[in-house]
Amino acid sequence: MVAVLCVDDADRPALPDVGAEFRFCTAADLPDAIRGARALLLWDYFSTAVRDVWAQADSLEWLHVTAAGVDTLLFDDLRDSDVVVTNARGVFDRPIAEYVLGAVLAHAKDSRTSFALQRDRQWRHRETRGIAGTRALVVGTGSIGREIARLLRAAGMRVRGAGRVAAASDPDFGDVVASADLAAEVGWCDHLVLAAPLTDATRGLVDAAVLDAMKSDAHLVNIARGPMVVESALLDALAQGRIGGATLDVFDTEPLPADHPLWDAPNVTITPHMSGDVVGWRDTLAEQFLENLRRWLAGEPLRNVVDKKLGYVPGGSR
Repeated sequence: MVAVLCVDDADRPALPDVGAEFRFCTAADLPDAIRGARALLLWDYFSTAVRDVWAQADSLEWLHVTAAGVDTLLFDDLRDSDVVVTNARGVFDRPIAEYVLGAVLAHAKDSRTSFALQRDRQWRHRETRGIAGTRALVVGTGSIGREIARLLRAAGMRVRGAGRVAAASDPDFGDVVASADLAAEVGWCDHLVLAAPLTDATRGLVDAAVLDAMKSDAHLVNIARGPMVVESALLDALAQGRIGGATLDVFDTEPLPADHPLWDAPNVTITPHMSGDVVGWRDTLAEQFLENLRRWLAGEPLRNVVDKKLGYVPGGSR
């Protein structure tokens, strides 16, 4: 028996018969659906309902979440249990990398101004910047960060990584600096890209000290998690012109409240947590789960197993 948690009845994934019985449910039905279930698919990938019904998960062996980040999922009882957690590592790597490249290009080409001038029907010739030879520091050296690095390098940019430990001669990043030393390293880059999982070590990583150390025209891109950035410090830096701008896909509170000051902050592009969501992504998520389900039914090792203590797949990201 596999319980499948959906947002609503219209949100059900297409899951063919592969030898398992599926029990579709919403959060309201989860207490009954999870009883006796050996596996749980979190199709509603941001749901925290599991922790509320944990006492009813009497037979659970495996939990798969259709997201790369597991920070909203993990809780102490799950961490301490024998339940195996897998995630959607790999599905979002290329789409997010393309989003980041698009954000870098849009910032360099001053697309915000172009859109505003078009809206006002103003013809104003300007010179913009190229990206060849510019520098990007990618925080997060897992699969998403590596795909970002490869794509930015292909566009002619110079790239470094920032991870838990420093390293030299990395095949994708060249040099990897320690994230703990970020304030000492960000002065090197023109674009600071956040692509790390949210953990105790990365929460609040981009604070006033890091923002003050950035170049005055540097660009922040966050496709990781909102709490990695101290939003009040970012607002101050933007208002005072201490950084050049930001492209933000994730926030402390989602959806971003209509009265939030980031909507009107200068040189900010806001998107609604969609950097990895390209046409067909839900089908890809279902296919990835079904492949792991076949392995599970056959007694084979599962792919994308999350280290519940670390909070991510070793070698993985976002």
